[in-house]
Amino acid sequence: MFIALATLVFIHFCALITPGPDFFLVSQTAISRSRRDSLMVVAGITLGVMIWAMLALLGLNILFEQVHWLKKLLFVAGGIYLCWLGYQMLRSAFAQQDANHTMHIPTLPKSAWRFFLQGFLTNLLNPKAVIYFGSVFSLFLNNPILDDLHGLLFVIVAVETFLWFLAVILIFSLPTFKQAYEKAQQWIDSFSGGIFTAFGLYLLGQK
Repeated sequence: MFIALATLVFIHFCALITPGPDFFLVSQTAISRSRRDSLMVVAGITLGVMIWAMLALLGLNILFEQVHWLKKLLFVAGGIYLCWLGYQMLRSAFAQQDANHTMHIPTLPKSAWRFFLQGFLTNLLNPKAVIYFGSVFSLFLNNPILDDLHGLLFVIVAVETFLWFLAVILIFSLPTFKQAYEKAQQWIDSFSGGIFTAFGLYLLGQK
């Protein structure tokens, strides 16, 4: 049983550290905003992971097998949302460029719940989450040894997700990263926007 639980922790950690929309959103928010805003993003992502884990426990892989178009629909919705998020970042980068040619315009504060919603939607429509919880995680649950531990698995996945992205916040919110961002804000925002747009276009191009 311990080995099975340790294996799940390792598998989920590998899924978390693989760069994807969640990681880029948390790191970009941590480097450009406050830790409070970043924590709201992580809270949203964690809630999304909890929903995916619950669906997996209820038989998400079976649902995908029976309703083939559902995964495609999620990919299209995720692609559209990620393209929109990328567009917002690119627009911010170009707005910063225009401001540099005129005068400095302070960034208006955003609602903390807006960051929570960004994290939640990014994870909920994250292709990595769809594939991981709809296949790898669901297949892992078929282990009979874990039949009585599904509640514990749910907690482990949620806590591990939160702790990993908390570590990402602590690293990317360091003064060194903050100073680098201030010097190259336009380029960093452009890169982040390009990454999200590329993710979105890739999803929309899936058959």
